[in-house]
Amino acid sequence: MMKRNIYLVIVTLFLSLSAGAKEKDVATMQSMVKRLIPAYAENFQFKKTKPVDGKDYFQLDTSDSGKIVIGGNNANSMAMGLNYYLKYYCLTTISWYADIPVEMPETLPVPEKTFSAEAKVDRRFFLNYCTYGYTMPYWQWKDWERFIDWMALNGVNMPLAITGQEAVWYKVWKKLGLTDQEIRSYFTGPTYLPWHRMANIDGWNGPLPMEWLDNQVELQKKILARERELNMKPVLPAFAGHVPAALKRIYPEANIQHLGKWAGFADTYRCYFLNPEEPLFATIQKHFLQEQTRLFGTDHIYGVDPFNEVDPPSWEPEYLSQVSSDMYRTLTAADPKAEWMQMTWMFYHDRKDWTAPRIKALLTGVPQDKMFLLDYHCENVELWKNTEHFHGQPYIWCYLGNFGGNTTLTGNVKESGDRLDNALINGGSNLRGIGSTLEGLDVMQFPYEYIFEKAWDLNLDNEAWLQNLADRHAGTVSQPVREAWDILFNQIYVQVPKTLGVLPNYRPVMNKPNRRTVIDYSNATLLQAWEKLLQATDCNRDALRLDIITVGRQLLGNYFLIVKDDFDRMYTVKDLPGLKARAAEMKEILNDLDRLNAFHSRCALDKWLADARALGTTPEVKDYYEKNARNLITTWGGSLNDYASRTWAGLIKDYYSKRWDMYMDAVISAVEGNREFDQKKLDESIKNFEDAWVDSTDPILVAPQGELMQYARFLLQKYGRRIPENL
Repeated sequence: MMKRNIYLVIVTLFLSLSAGAKEKDVATMQSMVKRLIPAYAENFQFKKTKPVDGKDYFQLDTSDSGKIVIGGNNANSMAMGLNYYLKYYCLTTISWYADIPVEMPETLPVPEKTFSAEAKVDRRFFLNYCTYGYTMPYWQWKDWERFIDWMALNGVNMPLAITGQEAVWYKVWKKLGLTDQEIRSYFTGPTYLPWHRMANIDGWNGPLPMEWLDNQVELQKKILARERELNMKPVLPAFAGHVPAALKRIYPEANIQHLGKWAGFADTYRCYFLNPEEPLFATIQKHFLQEQTRLFGTDHIYGVDPFNEVDPPSWEPEYLSQVSSDMYRTLTAADPKAEWMQMTWMFYHDRKDWTAPRIKALLTGVPQDKMFLLDYHCENVELWKNTEHFHGQPYIWCYLGNFGGNTTLTGNVKESGDRLDNALINGGSNLRGIGSTLEGLDVMQFPYEYIFEKAWDLNLDNEAWLQNLADRHAGTVSQPVREAWDILFNQIYVQVPKTLGVLPNYRPVMNKPNRRTVIDYSNATLLQAWEKLLQATDCNRDALRLDIITVGRQLLGNYFLIVKDDFDRMYTVKDLPGLKARAAEMKEILNDLDRLNAFHSRCALDKWLADARALGTTPEVKDYYEKNARNLITTWGGSLNDYASRTWAGLIKDYYSKRWDMYMDAVISAVEGNREFDQKKLDESIKNFEDAWVDSTDPILVAPQGELMQYARFLLQKYGRRIPENL
């Protein structure tokens, strides 16, 4: 009798726990609907179901009472199902930005038949260290809340989650004897923390305010709680050998060495590396993971990325193998369930140094299936093809798509889809996931929606997918918008992403092509796409407004290059009237670009700066955050001037146009005075202007003038005839 009672108690407890988990996932989805579309919350019903063949799964149906029924094996799968319904039935685009409202039809369409889909891969990874600098440094919870919803809606279940780690490191370094000043001066400023975390630079724009550390801890707790609620396994950081230089004061005998120089930064900002065979390495790893787990918990997946874009202390394969073996040993000593996640960007970036034997040495120093690799930039180079499938270690196929948060049209999206389809068939049994490693969110999210949909068997070909995308952006079936997107997808988005921008965003140079402005399409073709977009009945949908602005600014930016080349030619032949005429046209283009971008908050500088200032609690800290924000998108540091350029209203008018005015005035003045143009002298003047602008806190206000569609059509009429004539 007692055994039976115990058995009944165990069964009851098991059923209770199962029911609790089921109710939790359903409650999670009900909460999401209330956040995103509160007026429609009662129209949805969620059901937790068993996974099919162990795979993530969702199903879409209708109840007898007319509710939209979305089933799935967990909340993450149900979120993917919800997004499928919103996209393909409601023509609704959920933006990853919190300030963009969700646009819904008045009446919810009813699915005519049941639809279901399985996931092709278990792991769907998202984010890049750099995204935390180029897009997210000043995000608050409202921003993260929408973004986490967006990730779940697109099936992401393995996000990089590195917010708040400086507070953990602060406690570790304090415990080891470093002073407050030594620690906070070791950290960079807020926007530069990604490159500090990757051991590229120390101290740049520091010291980091203590209030930043405290703020980020609370933010990370909220981020992780919501991500785990949505069945995600966040990838947290672990110790990869990067230590403060001041640690040598306490451990003078420890094997601590400089890493290689990075991006033109002075030696003052170089990073230091503790050799993993040192007993101190294991001590630091243990302290860090214990403190991080105490604050944030763990899902046992850790990002460990040594030697990213910097030279290791030795290139000998034996050394590299020993390094990875020792690092993994310290990781599992601190957490026996630990799994190492490693980005492979360095193998591409420093491909001359990372030879096949060196790559093999690093990867095989870790036991099989304990090191997950991110094949980081597959739209350009699929490393799985030339590394013997990463020597058997499991990997995730990733689309990068954006560098520096640049706002240009780039990304060979269709080709990337074909590559991914091939990898899913021929990439080997160790291909375990699909991901994206974008550096900045920018404003065009369609490539990432496209890639993440390929993680599911939705049975959509490119044409059907594209037509739905166009209809979603227009809010209705619009043939002109469909034709525009056919041009964009098949003829414009064909370029492997690089650090790209339009010439207005770059420092003026006489008669020197800028490799960042090269386009692999005709600007006349882009003009055709813009003409089609502007044939839409209206632009009330936010996605279409972004399409119009993004395509228009690229079009004018490309045309600016033509006029600038003509300006330089006029200087060569000393044609003063011609110079002045081209200068007037260049100024006109810059003014038009600024005004066009002002029609959307995500295409304007003032929000970026306002978000930075809003995070500070005192005038001094607000100014400090703003300087960081201004610095990153302009002079950056080292040799990275204009690397993170953005074609934004306010930035064009207040920064880029001022540099171009200096250039045009100097060239015209040289011709008027019968002198040679002095590029070096101009560069010095421009640098002084740039540095002063970064240090400034003068308010920059951006306000739209008029109505977007009307103004865009005016620009089309104004420039439409000029563009084909110059190509």
